[in-house]
Amino acid sequence: MGFAANAIEFLVYAFVFAVGAIVLVAACLFVVDRLQTEDAVRRNYPVIGRFRGLFSTLGEFFRQYFFAMDREEMPFNRAQREWVGRAAEGKGNTVAFGSTRNLNVPGTPIFVNAAFPALDTGKAESEPLLIGPTARTPYMAPSFFNISGMSYGALSAPAVRALSRGAKEAGVWYNTGEGGLSPFHLEGGCDVVFQIGTAKYGVRDAEGRLSEEQLRKVASHDSVRMFELKLAQGAKPGKGGILPGAKVNKQIAEIRGIPEGEDSISPNRHPEIGTYDELLDMIAHVREITGKPVGIKLVVGAEAALREMFLHIAARKDDSAPDFITVDGGEGGTGAAPMPLIDLVGMSVREALPLVCNLRDEYGLRDRIRLIASGKLVNPGDVAWALAAGADFVTSARGFMFSLGCIQALKCNKNSCPTGITTHDKHLQKGLVVEEKSTRVARYAREIIHEVETIAHSVGVNEPRQLRRRHVRIMQEDGTSRPMHELMPGYSAIAET
Repeated sequence: MGFAANAIEFLVYAFVFAVGAIVLVAACLFVVDRLQTEDAVRRNYPVIGRFRGLFSTLGEFFRQYFFAMDREEMPFNRAQREWVGRAAEGKGNTVAFGSTRNLNVPGTPIFVNAAFPALDTGKAESEPLLIGPTARTPYMAPSFFNISGMSYGALSAPAVRALSRGAKEAGVWYNTGEGGLSPFHLEGGCDVVFQIGTAKYGVRDAEGRLSEEQLRKVASHDSVRMFELKLAQGAKPGKGGILPGAKVNKQIAEIRGIPEGEDSISPNRHPEIGTYDELLDMIAHVREITGKPVGIKLVVGAEAALREMFLHIAARKDDSAPDFITVDGGEGGTGAAPMPLIDLVGMSVREALPLVCNLRDEYGLRDRIRLIASGKLVNPGDVAWALAAGADFVTSARGFMFSLGCIQALKCNKNSCPTGITTHDKHLQKGLVVEEKSTRVARYAREIIHEVETIAHSVGVNEPRQLRRRHVRIMQEDGTSRPMHELMPGYSAIAET
């Protein structure tokens, strides 16, 4: 009887000790997770957030038994996200045991390696490129890879601050998105592209029309280097939006130039632009007021409409051509849009970019109008393909969101982003430490540039923008590949040489 009592007492003490030890460890982990600055999920969800990393690691070993393979997720698969993550962390991006990519999928680009590439001492380094040669203040853009439009309001203040600082560190530009110029965009001191959306946020008068006074005020910032008239974006071409009054706090109201606490409607197009001549007039007007390069962002629907625009540019004797055209693919992203528009409207950038490039060259505007490619271009192969197809620059939004720590939770429109990127919940924003994330942003941008330079070097050119369609082969349904310049011929020999 005494032995049994002693045994029970021992078990009770052991249980209490074990529970106490677990509580103590959990408390220590809680403090560690709260204090660390690298992982926003762990910072916002101490201890519990560790299971995400654990399960992700275990998934690497168990994936052969389940269906969540590296290349199966949408809109971005695990392999794409992990590449960005390793780049942002400054880790090596070498992999073992061969590619996990199915190279037989139709449309897959394969780069043509040179028989005798330059020795490693002759690295293919990218060079700055001039935009807006006729503007009073043209822009010598230092990088071919930059940050696409992401508004303050759609993103949290810490996210915008981190992107601004990271852009400065990496020497890339940051597009404000249509939400206006916030102090957070300016904080890092990076080059800024100011996007003018259909609601004219940040440069509007009380009636929602373009304000010359506000436009001059924005242009007075030295860091604002260019202006982009947004005609459409890939995720919702032809569709405007509503900013609910609940999100229009005092600061956002001041930045955007709208009444506090009231719903704000973005028209589905610029009300004063109903023809290509009116579009060119607006471009010339904004360029004259600001003195800086002005371009447009569009989604291609059909060649005929695009050709009509170039016909109008060629027919005019004034300098009203856009300084750049941003080609956004129908696969582009946004915080929220109707599924039919996301899935079914707008040409993919894979088809649209070569088409726009050919028309630009056909009308003799190759050196006058720069092309910027956008739409799900987050990895080096995507960026190198775009340069080969005819782009002068590539911009990415979601790639930089991944560099901030986005885990593709698909809650951008619910104000509950667990990483603090797309939420205005102060508690969740605490997970995003600006100093840490800005470094990740810069590392990602630099790694993309380095890897694209590596591809350029492998195919035997001296600069990434020297990549041509003949340097790429596209996989076909029969399992063979064909040269891209045969499938999508350039307008002139210049495009292929």
